[in-house]
Amino acid sequence: MLRNAFEPWHLLLILAVLVLLFGSKKVPDMARGLGRSMRILKSEAKALKDERPAETPRPESTPSR
Repeated sequence: MLRNAFEPWHLLLILAVLVLLFGSKKVPDMARGLGRSMRILKSEAKALKDERPAETPRPESTPSR
């Protein structure tokens, strides 16, 4: 259903609407902010992935009497 959802002309139309709404000066700033956000998200996800060690089986505790 969503196989070819975004064709190149869809992206051009979205860009044209953004330029009309926000002006040509704001679009590069928004793109820069989006890029920074994506970089931060990517680095945080990588840090979270590296922080979680490989699951090692814990020694089972012996039942107390």
